[in-house]
This record gives sequence, C-alpha cells and structure tokens, in this order.
Amino acid sequence: MNPFRVAIFALALCTPAAAQPPAQKVSVLFTAGNKPVTTEEFEYLFRKNHPKKEDYTEAKISDYVDLLVTFKIKVAEAEARGYDTTRSFHKELATYKSELKKPYLADKDQVTRLAKQAYERMTIEVRASHLLVGVPASPKPADTLAAYTKAIAFRNRILQGEDFATLARANSEDPTARNNAGDLGYFTVFQMVYPFEDAVYNLRTGEVSLPVRTRFGYHLIRVTDKRMARGEVEVSHIILRTSVGDDIKVKTKIFELQSELKAGRSWDEVCREYSDDASTKNTGGRLRPFGVGVMAGIPQFEQAAFSLQQPGEISDPFQTAYGWHIIRLERKIPVPPFEQAEESLRRRISRDERLRIAEDRLRAEKLKRFGYVENDAIMELVLDQADSTLAKARWRFHGSADLWNQTLFTFNSKPFTVGAFVRYAEGEQVPHTTPPRDYLAKLLGDYVNAFSDELEDEALMKQHPEFSNLVKEYKEGILLFTIMEKEVWNRATEDTLGLRAWYGANNGRYAAGERVRARIFSSEDSLFVQGAHKKIQSGDTLTRVEVRKFKSIQGPRNYAPGESKAVDRAPKVMGVHKVKVESTYYLVEVERLVPPGVRTLEEIRSQVISDYQDHLEKEWVRSLRAKYPVKVKTKARKTVIRELTKS
Repeated sequence: MNPFRVAIFALALCTPAAAQPPAQKVSVLFTAGNKPVTTEEFEYLFRKNHPKKEDYTEAKISDYVDLLVTFKIKVAEAEARGYDTTRSFHKELATYKSELKKPYLADKDQVTRLAKQAYERMTIEVRASHLLVGVPASPKPADTLAAYTKAIAFRNRILQGEDFATLARANSEDPTARNNAGDLGYFTVFQMVYPFEDAVYNLRTGEVSLPVRTRFGYHLIRVTDKRMARGEVEVSHIILRTSVGDDIKVKTKIFELQSELKAGRSWDEVCREYSDDASTKNTGGRLRPFGVGVMAGIPQFEQAAFSLQQPGEISDPFQTAYGWHIIRLERKIPVPPFEQAEESLRRRISRDERLRIAEDRLRAEKLKRFGYVENDAIMELVLDQADSTLAKARWRFHGSADLWNQTLFTFNSKPFTVGAFVRYAEGEQVPHTTPPRDYLAKLLGDYVNAFSDELEDEALMKQHPEFSNLVKEYKEGILLFTIMEKEVWNRATEDTLGLRAWYGANNGRYAAGERVRARIFSSEDSLFVQGAHKKIQSGDTLTRVEVRKFKSIQGPRNYAPGESKAVDRAPKVMGVHKVKVESTYYLVEVERLVPPGVRTLEEIRSQVISDYQDHLEKEWVRSLRAKYPVKVKTKARKTVIRELTKS
C-alpha cells in the first residue's frame, strides 16, 4: 500500500468532519485483538472519508469494514511493540494536537487580537517618564526581590510627594536619565519593549505605575500626556555639520542658504552643492517617512518636521547635535485605516516579543486553571545543578538521593518529582549557547508545559467529542505509518536478496513486447536542437558546453510503447532523430531495438518494489489476523449498513 494512501485514510489531514446524524445507541461493530470498535466510530470514519453519496452502497460499506479491520490490527501491533511510548511519537503527536485544538480554544488567534490592539495604540501618542531599577541578566529570586523592593520604595517616596524627575535623575539606572530626568518624550506602538508599552497605554495621565518588569529590570512609569497620533511625515533636509570652533561660521552659512532658497534658487541645487549628507544630497536630501519618537535622539528635528503644515513649506534653520539644518515638508501621512495596516501589523507582531509574552500569559492562566503549584525552594536547588556540560548536551544530575525524590511541582495535588524531571532533561537537552542556568530553566518550563498541555487536551476531549476523534485518528495514523515503514516500505527497498528472489519467482508478470533502447535530449530552443542535430549528422560530436544547454537528458534505458511520446514518434532505427512534442524539441538517440522478453529488474525496479511491498503486506496482514482474532458482529454490521445507506 502506498504510504500517502495510508496517510490519507488514517489521518485525513485536511478533511473537515462531516455533519453527523443524531447520536445512535453505541454498540460494538467488531473487536480486533480484544479492542472494540463501535458502530459510532465506524460511521464517523466512513462519513468523513466518503463525501460522495454514490459511495453509500452495501458493497462499499462492507469493503470499508474489512479495510478498517486491517487498519486496527496494524495499529494494535504497533502498540504491542511500544511505538506509542517513544519520545519521537509523543513529540509528533503533540505537534499535531497543538494545531488541532486551536479552534477549540477561547483565544485561538492571538495575532489578530494583538494586531487590533497595536492599531488602537497606533492612533495615540504617549509621553512618559521612567525610573529604572536594574536586574542582573540571569537573576536569582533574591536578586529579583531586592530590585522589586527597591522600586516599591521609590514609588512610595513619589506618592508621598517627592519629585519624580529629581528621583529619576539621581537614582535611575537608565544612563540617559542624568540628562533627561527619565523623560522619554512622545512615542507610540512598537517603540518600547512590549511590557513597558502595555503598562503605558493602560495608565491614566499623571498616574505612577507599580514596578513593571522588562528584560532591563523594574520600571516606575509616569504618563505625562496622551494625544491623538499625527501619523508620519516625509521631509527633505540640508545639513551643514559643525566641528569645534566653526559654529558661528556654519550658522552664518545656513542662514545664507535660507536666503537663497527664499530668493527662488532650486532646493535640489542648493542641497546638491552644500549638504553634508552624502547619502541624500544628490536626491534632494529626501528622507524616509518617520513617525513620532523615531527621531527621539534629535527632538529638534522631529519638532521642526511635524510643525510644517503644507507640502513644499521650508523650515527656518535650526541646530541639533549633528549640525545646522533646513528641512522641507514633502507630505504628511495620516494613520491608515485598520484594513490597510492589518497585514503589516500582523507581520510585525509575528516577529515581536508581544506574541511570546501573550502566549506566556495564556500559559500562566492555563497552569492556574489546572492547579499548578511549584516548590520554589526545590526548584532553586535543581537550577543550582546547572553547569557548562549543558552546552554540549552532556549534563547529568549530581544531587543527593533525597533531592531526587523531592516534589518539584504539583498539578491538582498530583506530585511530580525531581527525578522525573531529570530523566526528561537528560533526554531532551541539545547543544546550545544559552547560559546553563537559563537553559535548565527552559527545560523545566518545557516539562511543566508538556503536562499542562496534556491536561488541557484531556479536558478538551471530554468537552468536544469531535476533537477526541481527531486526536485518535492522528495517533493511530502515526502508529500505522511507523509500523508500515518498518514492516513493508523500508523492508522492500532494503532487502535486496528478498527483492531479487521475488522478481525471479514472478518475472513472468513483467514480460514486454519490442522496446527501444534510447537516450532523450530535450530543449525548448528549436534552433539549438536543429543545429545540434546537423552537427551530429555530419559526424561531429557535441561539446560538453553544448550538452549542458539541453533542458534535460534521460536514459539510456529501454522504452516500451506509450512510455515516451518522443521515442514513440522517432523512427525505430539506430541513430539520432529530431522530433517535436507540443512545444518541446527532442533529440532521440536510438541505440538498438530490444526484442520481446522479460524486462530486467533494473529496468522496472520501482514496479517490482511496489509489487514486493504488496506481497509483504499481504503476508504480514495474514500473520496479524492469526495473532489478533477479529470478530465482526453480524447484527451491528447490518445496522451500520442500514443507517449509512439511508442517509
């Protein structure tokens, strides 16, 4: 049986479940290896895999009973061999389940939700200040607690009346705070790390946040203003850079250039002659559109650009840390409608940390729902076991036997021990460059998430029978593919002695009439093919370069009638013949005519392998039927035939 045909039957990957009739009384249709298959399951599978009404005949339903019997005993054998207990099986099934259950989850499309949220924030510009209390890169709980406590103390001082700016200037671990007193200016969505952005957009103007954790540490945030977004601007600029001692000279020159522009001299000409921005001076000084906050490092430039109102309007000269500027407004770009912005937002979100953070929040909610409680002290002792051997995936547990048996966490009061996690971690570790403690923490998180996913799957299967059916199909499909690969497909290709013996005992079925041994050269260039043909006819040979110009070269091999249109159209005489099939031109090099006889194994290897696979499968199924007795209940069989043929 072809593996893809098996996959289609067993997995039905993309076929939605057909609407089912009102539930019938559940009864057993047959047993295979003492495992019952109900009439309900049979009808579900038959309807799902037979969308055409003409398939609902007694003969086809009976055939499907036999097909399902064969399928089930193969799965029973796979389970008997323990294929459903392997790590690879569980990983593959978990991957399928994570996709299958998305339609059944409350928040199944995080990207859409986050895109709408980002768009709402895109329409608002926020001005905020912050005070940062740093946290080490790989903190221990004590480090995190100390930073949080320090941040809370600063917040209490602010609430008691101390000036936020003064405290930030003196205490913030953001190095820019010494100059800006923590004032970040105006910004909008995607310009700050997501937890910071999320806090800002949820604060009221004048409000001071509780400590907000980001990868930099804990932030106290105060929102000082919110206003409607002004979109983006596109400007062109002329810049004269300054150096020590020449500020007055440069200032004088920039005002001279302003006078020349007012007198009517071409902007592009002045820009090309005087601007010190080599990357834009020859294109009129044009810059890419930018929004609020993008030029936060040079606020004078942003302020001047957004103050211009009409395209073509030119600013007065102004100074920044980079020199003296004049800018011209090219266009104002308002915030686009959501329908226009959605695709771009979705792309950004798929790469942004907000998607991971949102998913982490959902996971935290899931853990809480399933009664997850971790033993913090024991977790710290386990993480202390992290060392450099993790980088090469050679980590082993070196703790005490007492620690091995300690409870690491519980789900609904069910304990999970340190030893169980260690076995998981030792098997799952792979070479990496992550700091050891962080990597062991990741493995621990993966281990916890795996159990919470299992609990979620169990709950969904109880709540949604159709999800349970899908999971069962995928599980059995994986098992079927695994055992078929081992027992039939790989065996037929790897067992060369068995293949030759099969061919020798059955070569009569591979008889053929007269054939042509030929080689085929193809090209869509008629002139090239014609030239190559003339060159060969003149007794010359094609160069290696000329041979490479052909689109494809096939053979040499034996061709039976109907196997190649090009060979069929060529004269059955030795030599090189030029033929055309549709829009492709061929040179067919006929080496000789092959008389009727049995085709060689090399000539039809793929067909022999396919036939040998069918033979192996039939023999294997015969042995499985002896090993797993099957009992089909006549009454139940008649019932499903009656129910299906009347629907």
